[in-house]
Amino acid sequence: MSRPRPGRGYRYGRWRGGPDPLAPPYDLGSAVDEIGDSVLGGSGVREALRELLRRGMDGRRGLDELRRSVRERLRQARTAGRMDGTLQEVRELLDRALEAERRALFPDPDDAARLAEAELDALPQDTAGAVRALKDYPFRSPEAREAYDRIQDLLRREVLDSSFANMKQALENATEQDMQAVKDMVADLSRLVDAHNRGEDTDEQFREFMDEHGQFFPDDPQSVEELIDSLARRAAAQERMMAGLSPEQRAELADLMAQTMSDMGLASEMAHLQDALRQARPDLPWGQRGQVPDGEQSLGLGDATSAVAELADLEALSNQLSQGYAGASLADVDEELLEQALGREAVDDLAALRQMERELERQGYLNRSDGKLELSPKAVRRLGATALRRVFAKLDAAGRGEHDVADAGAAGELTGSSREWQFGDEQPLDVVRTVRNAVLRTAGAPHADRDRKVSIAVEDFEVVETERRTGAAVALLVDLSYSMALRGTWGAAKSTAMALHSLVTTRFPQDAIQIIGFSSTAQVLKPETLAELSVDTLQGTNLQHGLMLARRFLARHRDAEPVVLVVTDGEPTAHLEEDGTPYFCWPPMPETIAKTVAEVERVARSGATLNVFALDPEPSLVHFVHDITARAGGRVFTPDSDRLGEYVVADYLRTRRGRRAR
Repeated sequence: MSRPRPGRGYRYGRWRGGPDPLAPPYDLGSAVDEIGDSVLGGSGVREALRELLRRGMDGRRGLDELRRSVRERLRQARTAGRMDGTLQEVRELLDRALEAERRALFPDPDDAARLAEAELDALPQDTAGAVRALKDYPFRSPEAREAYDRIQDLLRREVLDSSFANMKQALENATEQDMQAVKDMVADLSRLVDAHNRGEDTDEQFREFMDEHGQFFPDDPQSVEELIDSLARRAAAQERMMAGLSPEQRAELADLMAQTMSDMGLASEMAHLQDALRQARPDLPWGQRGQVPDGEQSLGLGDATSAVAELADLEALSNQLSQGYAGASLADVDEELLEQALGREAVDDLAALRQMERELERQGYLNRSDGKLELSPKAVRRLGATALRRVFAKLDAAGRGEHDVADAGAAGELTGSSREWQFGDEQPLDVVRTVRNAVLRTAGAPHADRDRKVSIAVEDFEVVETERRTGAAVALLVDLSYSMALRGTWGAAKSTAMALHSLVTTRFPQDAIQIIGFSSTAQVLKPETLAELSVDTLQGTNLQHGLMLARRFLARHRDAEPVVLVVTDGEPTAHLEEDGTPYFCWPPMPETIAKTVAEVERVARSGATLNVFALDPEPSLVHFVHDITARAGGRVFTPDSDRLGEYVVADYLRTRRGRRAR
């Protein structure tokens, strides 16, 4: 790496990480061009970028393909199984215990056996009530006792597994010491979450907690925030899982869970922990019924909670990838969820999209101000050049290329004097003076001799001065009314405006151009604004106001040839009242037509050429534009929208050639 030091050149040192200073710059050419295609097709910049991110590029999946994969994974997750698996298993074990106990009681003639049978017959009908009633029952059958003990063990493991992932496997064949370790962990966890909620510094407390109880958290959270986030998501998923059961199932399972927690001495502690997690993450959908799996396989309580949590994560990931909400950003996409759902390659695809978005801003193609995304002047120039290149490609294909300006030097009466050439000059070269300047410049050079060839430099060129006015002032009026979008002509109009602006500013810099958009009112449009612009949803085609702005522009360039070009798809339906407010009416009012025609005549008196490009062959529009161009000495063109740019640019070039020929 190096850095400049005033008066001492550069100082070099060891590269200590960061971006590779020798890496080639990120190639954004195709990305900018794809955005440009969408913008020139009528989209805004934000929509164009979003479309590119959705499609992807350079062999990388876009957001749409990633989301389709997530939706497929979501479809598979919905068929994971039924959520009442624990309840079903408890019922089966209960039936097995009761059947074994009755078999043991039946051959016994003692009255105690009959009383025991009566007690079994009087058990509550619901599973939870029956399990509770048998808690202190003295089973005679070892098989029945074993089945009932399995119910207790199953409930302990499943209930804890629904709150702490993988607890079911960890507590298989658990001892009293194992259960005490769980109680200690829950108590310490509650204190940790409470301290975090109070805003205390819990870094040291978290490290101590993980040192003591890390075996219960195989996902190995690296901070208290990660730990709380994982537990809160699971707790919320547990509530959604319960909400997805039938009322009868929910009541039975809630009863079983409550009595299990009570038996373990964890009822109050787990309730407190649940409240603390809810306080820590109130943004989660607590208690809401979300998507739940519905397949053939029965899922245990912990697995059902995991399935519901996965569904919620996949649904959230799908929403993040859709980017269809206010303020959406690629930064919203959770990389961890994406990797869990689709693997590491999907994260790499997302990283490529993020890098492209960052580079578009870093390399100066996009500007973000107050949350609004805009094309930079650099990108607008590229778009204009692209639009112009496409127009000339069509002109060349039709045999009407840039040869229209081949006689650019044959203009006006010669004054007999010459001057130094400047960029953009169209006057003919003064060959004699140019060669003379080159000879004089090189005459004193070392080793000069008469056989030496004379090389001509830029500063040697001189041009012949003429009397004509060399510049033009071009006002391009573009219809922004909603009908342009409905007819599919807005993209062509936008592309044409950017192409003409690029042509004038880059190849005829002595000319001036102003783009004016008009709908219910008119406004002057900068190229950057035009690139982002969409058609106006307000009603009205206020050509009168557009022509007023055009006259003001032409008045500022009195020494230039005035040219007014109008692109529209409808006759005027709006005008400005005396107080400056716009007035709209359809069909057009005679007052609207009269005010527009009056403005046309003012434009004509300024000496401007007025040509109209009518994009709708509707007779009333054609009649109107023929009338106003006749008043202003202009012409009417009725091109298809895909040839609009070709017509407008060719007309501008033809108009310039016509002026030179006068």
